[in-house]
Amino acid sequence: MLAYIVRRLALMVPTLFGIMLISFVVIQFAPGGPVEKAIAELRGTDVGSTARISGGTSAGDFAGTGAGAGGGDSGYRGAQGIDPELIAELERQYGFDKGPVERFGIMIGNYLTFDLGESFFRDRRVVELIVEALPVSVSLGLWMTLISYAISIPLGIRKAVKAGSAFDIVTSAVIIVGYAIPGFLFAILLIILFAGGSFWSIFPLGELTSENWDQLSWPAKIADYFWHMTLPLIALSTGAFATTTLLTKNSFLEEIRKQYVMTARMKGLSERSVLYGHVFRNAMLIIIAGFPGAFIGAFFTGSLLIETIFSLEGLGLLGFEAVFDRDYPIVFGTLYVFSLMALLINLVSDLTYTMVDPRIDFESREV
Repeated sequence: MLAYIVRRLALMVPTLFGIMLISFVVIQFAPGGPVEKAIAELRGTDVGSTARISGGTSAGDFAGTGAGAGGGDSGYRGAQGIDPELIAELERQYGFDKGPVERFGIMIGNYLTFDLGESFFRDRRVVELIVEALPVSVSLGLWMTLISYAISIPLGIRKAVKAGSAFDIVTSAVIIVGYAIPGFLFAILLIILFAGGSFWSIFPLGELTSENWDQLSWPAKIADYFWHMTLPLIALSTGAFATTTLLTKNSFLEEIRKQYVMTARMKGLSERSVLYGHVFRNAMLIIIAGFPGAFIGAFFTGSLLIETIFSLEGLGLLGFEAVFDRDYPIVFGTLYVFSLMALLINLVSDLTYTMVDPRIDFESREV
């Protein structure tokens, strides 16, 4: 097992390198850039409009290739009339006085020591911004996944046992309706109803805790935390039950029909012993395989949509705003963290297989 873990950890290095390389290359073809944003701010114009206008210009003019540094022929849209020395200073400040290969090499070298650089426009280190935003995204992703599994697995088992009954049909209808409702739309409805939108003001918006959280007792702190998390988790979890529930049901149905289950029943074992002593271990393998995807999906999707709607400063919102601001250190920093967490969670998922079924041996498996 140790050899397998070492191989997987070693494989993460080229995988991360490939992800960052592809993303870096793609960024080179994105219209607009930090220098152009700075120029737009100097002129008092909207950087979003500037990026859209410049869409027909060559990518090298905007994506940090440092295309010249001089007024009208600098290659930056809107740079006409601006001192060439000022543009050259902007390029130097954002690191665009170096070539793309050199900049990528410097970035990767810094990432090896987890030095994610400094934000272009927030005047703070990217690591500090990520550390502040990470608890929000982890809270949403982890709690949503745990709540979803805690409800979906027992419900799926019950549906498998009662397959074809009224309980199975009714719960399937409820699950499908919940899955069909867009999470962001349901989140807006929750805000209108319970967060001071048009009716009641029961739950707060923004932040994970109240301003006086440090002065609260531990039970009060826990209650305050979940008070802030209630609406975002409800919005996230509404459509999350369908896939896991139906997957659990179908997996258990497939195992229940196998010969070893019939043999166990013929030996006089109770239905509970058959389900949880024999079927559960085999049926749960596919459920465990889906855990990393469920967590990462909730981690990223929740970050991007729910954080925005509920004004939660998490990783998704941080990265989303950085893309529009062309704040590349934050863009690559959040991508690096997301990718690293996804790889680590997939490794944890594989190791969890052996806990559920000791017959699985990763030592003889090729990575």
